[in-house]
Amino acid sequence: MTLADAPLKSKTSAAPGPVQPVLALRGVDRSFGPIQILHDINIELYPGEVHALIGENGAGKSTTMKIMSGYLAPTKGAVELDGKPVTFALSREAEAQGVTLIHQEFNLAQLLPVEQNIFLGHELKRGWFLDHPTMRAQTRALLARLETPIDPRTKVSDISVPEKQMVEIAKALSRDARVLIMDEPTAALTTRETDVLFRQIERLRAEGVAILYTSHKLDEVAKIADKITVMRDGRLVVTAGRGEMTVDQMAEAMVGRELSGMFPPKRPAPDAEPVLEVSGLSVGSLVRNVSFRLGRGEILGFAGLVGSGRTELMEGLIGVRHTTGSVTINGKLTHIHSVEAAMKAGIVYLPEDRKEHGLILTQDMRRNLTLLALKKFTRGLINKAAEEAALDRSISDFDIRAPEREVLVGNLSGGNQQKLLLAKIMLAEPQIVIIDEPTRGIDVGTKQQFYGFIHGLIDGGHSVIVVSSEMTEVIGLCDRVVVMRHGQIAGELSGTEVCEDMIVRLAMGLDRKDNGNG
Repeated sequence: MTLADAPLKSKTSAAPGPVQPVLALRGVDRSFGPIQILHDINIELYPGEVHALIGENGAGKSTTMKIMSGYLAPTKGAVELDGKPVTFALSREAEAQGVTLIHQEFNLAQLLPVEQNIFLGHELKRGWFLDHPTMRAQTRALLARLETPIDPRTKVSDISVPEKQMVEIAKALSRDARVLIMDEPTAALTTRETDVLFRQIERLRAEGVAILYTSHKLDEVAKIADKITVMRDGRLVVTAGRGEMTVDQMAEAMVGRELSGMFPPKRPAPDAEPVLEVSGLSVGSLVRNVSFRLGRGEILGFAGLVGSGRTELMEGLIGVRHTTGSVTINGKLTHIHSVEAAMKAGIVYLPEDRKEHGLILTQDMRRNLTLLALKKFTRGLINKAAEEAALDRSISDFDIRAPEREVLVGNLSGGNQQKLLLAKIMLAEPQIVIIDEPTRGIDVGTKQQFYGFIHGLIDGGHSVIVVSSEMTEVIGLCDRVVVMRHGQIAGELSGTEVCEDMIVRLAMGLDRKDNGNG
């Protein structure tokens, strides 16, 4: 019997905490209509302890965290604060009592400056007026603590995805929380930024803050957590202390089966004619003089540090950003100045931020699926029957799991949103598929499934570009890897060169043969 098959239990050897938890759920159930999402959840958070809550998308983690932080009420059971039952009518009430949630999906006002986002709903005043100088100074201090040198007056819409995550963390730190609930806080962060966050977590732990930490990055969980609780299908499966579960055991417990071979077997590297040739492409001042080729039936990876220009290059290729240089598709010089022109040329793009740029969260699956290829379903009026048939195929082909067909896309798990977005862009019948951060915020089981989808695209005659910050993803998926640095190509790797050491060297500006002493 594997660990994943084990019955619900709590390992007695976990390090004992204080007698009384600061926050606890007791026998909590949660239903949405006739569908029960949570079943008898019991979990305790102690001061000065990092408690990791892990599980696949759809396991019930987000619902659990929302109940803890006042965004949802339990259908049954109780929330206890300092040993006493408490009811949070709103998240503001939870915050007022020291319970703060850092959302996985950014909860920021894009058109407001950073400093106003930090204090939104908690503005500092001097008499009748807002105290902007003090809020700006405190914002600057919080961002300095997170080693994120953003001008507090900068609009959120003008900063990068990792910087937005750090603003969310700074906002939570400003609340002086007794309980800090962190939902995938490192999903958009680089290794350096993750190290900064971990230093802050250690500081908060030393100050006696109780931390609930969720992440699909199981190596991080093993590194930072004092206690680990695994959820599956709305139930707690196992709780263990630090060092009592390996990363493989965590993954097995999450998915209920043994995980072997995360990536599909590598195929022989294709030696085919180029389907895409890019020469001397520049994207404003962000990308300069980039040239590369994509072979037919190839998976080409793009690696590099955040800010290296990978996403901006891809946005230039699909006409979102102004470019200079040349793009040749199937031997024909092509001018792409819009997403529509890119689709016509056979290129589609799955963006890194699916909720900001890929999906309409307030619409259902059918409307989201067909939006990009709506002309295929229109004969004067939209053919809803044809749309429904396309949705049927997509649900089957990409294993999209939803409680009902009419569910709003914002209520789907991250993995199912990503599957729907892939199905959406594939309706355009492209030759070239660009996928930016394919598994950001996706659980380990769905990651494995998504990698299979990418290989399936190659089997279907497509060519794929994968942009990823996950080193193992680039190495495990791609035939060749282009490494970018400061808006330029630092080098290209193939065969046995595609390894972590070589990618890091190029991304950091080191020579391939540098032994690290020069």
